[in-house]
Amino acid sequence: MSPTILLCFLIGYFLLLIIISFVTSKNSSDNSTFFVANRNSKWYLVAFGMIGTALSGVTFISVPGEVGAPSGNQFQYFQFVLGNAVGFIIIATVLLPLYYRMNLTSIYSYIERRLGHYSYKTAASIFLLSRTLGSATRLYLVVIVLQRFIFDNYGIPFWLTVLISLALIWSYTFKGGLKTIIITDTLQTFFLVLSVFLTIYFICNSLNFSIPQAFETVKNSSYSKIFFLDDFLTNKFYFSKQFIGGIFVTIAMTGLDQDLMQKNLSMGTIKEAQKNMFTFTGVFVILNVFFLSVGALLYIFATKNGIDIPLDHITGKPRTDLLFPEIALNNLGAIPAIIFMLGLTAATFATTDSALTALTTSFCVDFLGMDKAENVNAKDAVKKRHTVHVAFSILMFLVIIVINAFNSSSVVSLIFTIASYTYGPLLGLYSFGLFVKKRGLHDKLVPIVCLLSPFLCYLLATNSTTLLGGYVFSVELILINGLITFIGLLFISKKTDAQTKF
Repeated sequence: MSPTILLCFLIGYFLLLIIISFVTSKNSSDNSTFFVANRNSKWYLVAFGMIGTALSGVTFISVPGEVGAPSGNQFQYFQFVLGNAVGFIIIATVLLPLYYRMNLTSIYSYIERRLGHYSYKTAASIFLLSRTLGSATRLYLVVIVLQRFIFDNYGIPFWLTVLISLALIWSYTFKGGLKTIIITDTLQTFFLVLSVFLTIYFICNSLNFSIPQAFETVKNSSYSKIFFLDDFLTNKFYFSKQFIGGIFVTIAMTGLDQDLMQKNLSMGTIKEAQKNMFTFTGVFVILNVFFLSVGALLYIFATKNGIDIPLDHITGKPRTDLLFPEIALNNLGAIPAIIFMLGLTAATFATTDSALTALTTSFCVDFLGMDKAENVNAKDAVKKRHTVHVAFSILMFLVIIVINAFNSSSVVSLIFTIASYTYGPLLGLYSFGLFVKKRGLHDKLVPIVCLLSPFLCYLLATNSTTLLGGYVFSVELILINGLITFIGLLFISKKTDAQTKF
């Protein structure tokens, strides 16, 4: 596939996003528009657009790639997705009503009112750290694909590719913020979903399969095993580990995450927000079935055509998340290549633009107090928001450059692990606030507990085979992290006579 054609496509794609940004922010670009889209978003647009935010570019290329991984992943990821669905329902029925009753802009304001100032700043800081690392890493993995298949051909250095990507995202989000993103994410999700279905069509066409034949082939293949019920102790794919982990990862990384919750808070009523979450959940589950099916078809196609899994240029080992771009860009023709790049770009930038907006919102509200009555109409409020938006763009650029400097894909895994560890304390903080009535905290000690709990969780995970009779943790580790935080908070709690009702 010609790099020039792909580059022209990318330029046209971003021009479209910038035009949408101009139109949506033409009449209003104040902080209310940026933070909560004036609380008049349409639930069906948010529901559809959230798919693009929840499914990053990493999901787009990694979930299909892992289906045929040497570790024998197959369709085990769907066990995790089923847990995600339960988690989304809990968010819709427990957390969203709380956020709406309190009329929040930043969801971490709940922690301030319930547990205190230091608890509040700790929760907001955890989000800023986790989302910055996670979003930078997601963007990094996709920039690698852009660099490898497009920008290397023009001699453009990696750092400039990153800078261009972030500058483009900043250009269409800095004015309209959430109001713009709800529209652009809807468009990008449409492109993402379209690319998944068209990819299935093009692969089936190359294999001379009808769609029913393709799914029957996938069903009967060695890749389609979903439920893993053997060897509870040592098998990290065991059903209960993946399912329970899916529930609590979703609660922590969606329900306690400003990024995804910010869209829900932009609607006029709790009923619309819940309708959005329930619709989103159904579409999310179904779409993941298709992602996994794409993975099986990719491996069937690779086997038939003698295509090996591409090697990591650093370690020299097979890297499954490069199989999808390798086949789509080099083996299926021009139109499938453009469709793939469309889906990958849409998935990645839907995640990153949303993250930059959420990071800006959290810092402006949680640390600069822009939601306070005395600051809402301040003359320099919009200027400050612009400065914060630029600062987070620069920070994300620096994080990506640092990741790349290590020149190891293992660093990516490490950063995702760190990000998942940091959400555990959020789970503990909210659990204490919601379920421990008539007790408060020695607030200044909360940051210590939230630093110690991931460290203790790490020690437990790395020594679990010795301490727990061979047990190997998987994604359910976040529940243990939250539990350790919860127990730590109980130790520093104190009886209080007054309990605020929320």
